[in-house]
Amino acid sequence: MSSDRHERDFVGYGEQPPHAQWPGGARVALSLCLNYEEGGEHAIPDGDDHSENMSLEVVGVPPLPGRRVPLFESMYEYGSRAGFWRLHRELTQRALPVTVFAVGLALERNPEAAAAMARAGWEVTGHGWRWIDYATVPEAEEREQIRRTNATIERLCGQTPTGWFTGRASLATRRLAAELGATYDSDSLADDLPYWVEVAGQPHLVVPYSLDANDFKFLQPNGFTGGDDFQRYLSDTLEQLAEEGEVTPRLMSIGLHPRIVGRPGRMRGLARFLDEVAARGDVWVATRGEIARHWAATHPPR
Repeated sequence: MSSDRHERDFVGYGEQPPHAQWPGGARVALSLCLNYEEGGEHAIPDGDDHSENMSLEVVGVPPLPGRRVPLFESMYEYGSRAGFWRLHRELTQRALPVTVFAVGLALERNPEAAAAMARAGWEVTGHGWRWIDYATVPEAEEREQIRRTNATIERLCGQTPTGWFTGRASLATRRLAAELGATYDSDSLADDLPYWVEVAGQPHLVVPYSLDANDFKFLQPNGFTGGDDFQRYLSDTLEQLAEEGEVTPRLMSIGLHPRIVGRPGRMRGLARFLDEVAARGDVWVATRGEIARHWAATHPPR
C-alpha cells in the first residue's frame, strides 16, 4: 500500500495474487462501463477555445482554435440522441448490471437519459463535470466540479455515487474524489484485480479500468475496424482471464461509449460477445460498486 499515489509501484501482487473469491465461484468478474460524455466535451459555445478533437470518426484532427466545427459537434450529439438508446435497449433487454461513468454537464443536458439509467438500476458514478483534461485545472476548481457532478447524479439519478473515474485526471483527483465521498476510483490501468492505496492516511480502493478492451480503439489508427474485431478481442480477453481464473480469478473491464459502439455497424459485435457471456457459467457480471464492496469485505486493507 503506497503512502503517496504518485509513487510508482512496479511490484503489485507479484507472482501470487490473492484469490478474488468472486460470488458463485466465478473465474472472471466482468464490469461493463458506459462512458456518458456527450455534451461535456470541448465546444466553443461552452466557452472553450476549440471544438472537441478527441474520439472522433475523423482521426488525427488537431485542435482548431477559435473555429466551431458543426460536423464534429454532431458526432457527439449522435451519442446522446441515438447511440445511448441503442445501448440502453441492448443492455436492459439482457438485464445486465452496468456502471455509468457520467460527465455531470452531459447528464444535465439529457435528463431523460439520466432517468433511464436510474430506472435500469445502473450504477452512476462521476466522470468529471466536463469531458476535458484536468491536469492543469486548479485544485479548488476541480474540487468544486467533483462536488457538482456528484450532486447532479444525486438529483437526476437518485443515488449517491460511491466511485469516481476522471480518465484525464490531475495529480490531485484521487485525493479530492476520496475527500468528497468516493470509496473507490478507477483512474488506473495497472492491474487485473482491485488493489488498495493510501490517500491522506486512509486506505482507498482502486478498481482498475481498461483501454484495450475498449470501443475507443475503433477511432485509433491501430484499433478495431469492425464489430468482428471488437468481439474477437473481447472474447480472447475473457478466455485468457477465465483460464487464469481457474487458479486466480480476475477482473475484466469493458469500456463503451454511446457515440462509438452505439453506431449500428459496431453493436452487433458487442451483442455477439454478450451472447457468449450469457452462455458461460463462470462469469460474474457486476457493477464496479458491487465489485468494490466485495473486495473490501473479502480483502480488507492491511
